[in-house]
Amino acid sequence: MTERKYWLDHPRNVKTVLRVLYTVCAVLIALDLFYHKHAILAFEGWFGFYGIYGFVACVLLVLLAKGMRRILSRPENYYGEQPDDR
Repeated sequence: MTERKYWLDHPRNVKTVLRVLYTVCAVLIALDLFYHKHAILAFEGWFGFYGIYGFVACVLLVLLAKGMRRILSRPENYYGEQPDDR
């Protein structure tokens, strides 16, 4: 039986997707220069503030989740032994 091939199985396609993603991110950051921001606080008007803020928030959420995993995780047999013949 032959295994089905998907379009992301080819490294060339993965590189293309990453290039498109990086290009879109760069264009969105560059567009930050061309519109007026109605900032309430001074730092909201900085170039790329919301992009940097979003990235830092995402990284912090991942790190927080990794820490919570240590606190909240349970052993594999937490609910007791499972019969093998389910």
